Amino acid sequence: MATNLLLTPQPLAFSKFSVSTKKVAINSQRATRFVAKASGGEEKNDEKGFTPFGFVTDNPSSRSAIQLPESPAEDGNVGQMLYRIEDKGKDYGSYIKSGKLRWFVRETGSPESRRGTVVFLHGAPTQSYSYRVVMSQMSDAGFHCFAPDWIGFGFSDKPQPGYGFDYTEKEFHEALDKLLDVLEVKSPFFLVVQGFVVGSYGLTWALKNPSKISKLAILNTPLTVSSPVPGLFQQLRIPLFGEFTSQNAVIAERFIEAGSPYVLKLEKADVYRLPYLASSGPGFALLEAARKINFRDISSQIADGFASGRWDKPVLVAWGLADKYLPQTIAEEFRKQNLSSVELKLIEGAGHMPQEDWPEKVVDALRMFF
Repeated sequence: MATNLLLTPQPLAFSKFSVSTKKVAINSQRATRFVAKASGGEEKNDEKGFTPFGFVTDNPSSRSAIQLPESPAEDGNVGQMLYRIEDKGKDYGSYIKSGKLRWFVRETGSPESRRGTVVFLHGAPTQSYSYRVVMSQMSDAGFHCFAPDWIGFGFSDKPQPGYGFDYTEKEFHEALDKLLDVLEVKSPFFLVVQGFVVGSYGLTWALKNPSKISKLAILNTPLTVSSPVPGLFQQLRIPLFGEFTSQNAVIAERFIEAGSPYVLKLEKADVYRLPYLASSGPGFALLEAARKINFRDISSQIADGFASGRWDKPVLVAWGLADKYLPQTIAEEFRKQNLSSVELKLIEGAGHMPQEDWPEKVVDALRMFF
């Protein structure tokens, strides 16, 4: 005989709890004040306070990118940050069409400048903005100057990999050749190169086009096979983690500050941040370039190509001594391979980007050399 068992649901009992809204409000205000105070860069405070954005608030300019204002809806969003900085950083620049690609190129001086033409090439993950002061002062000294943003960087086009540009050394070289033709840069000219990846490609381009170079100046760039590879580029090569890393809007300014003894002023950090903040394009271009390059092979090409007996054009290595990526020994080792052609100038107080850290000293070195 079946037995019917009736189960009557019992009301669930919850323990009583309460939240002090007053206390939460106080903590929120304290966190807001803590981040705002840090972003100003004027007061150093070791007090540990809660901030949900701690992973990017380890230097003043990065903190400014993700402020926690009293009224977040009014000025804490990406749209407001873009509106505030979208017209910054295009000093001396204009857009130049070269084939299917549009370059952003800075220019100072004129073709009639009496002392010749200088082409400045930047490294990753930055842009030609780093040369703005050097270019201005060099044109005052009688030089005609060009500084393009490499394709994929700064304000130049950033094609999706696989659709017209794959960010290989060969494609960067070909694109630069076409741009120089469009700009009507007459050979031989002076070349200045700095930085990783595309900076290195600037040197391998010079090795393939020695007749176009009158004199070559190298600012902190990997020059030997013993040159360390910064953590950023190692991270970009890790599947998935690299994709995540490439979309960090403060990637460029943090890279600059990590290689320098200085912190960027907010107005400068804004410009380096703008391309990465405006779209995902620059991050994916950097990701592709970092994964396509063979750092050891490129450094080997550079070390061998500029060795004695293979390169006889004058070379100036102007080296920021406070570079936290590339030690002074890299520059000294490079010079020993070609003592007859390579001159070494050490720049005290400058880091990985001497043109940004101490442009006046860079100009003095370039004027004397050119």
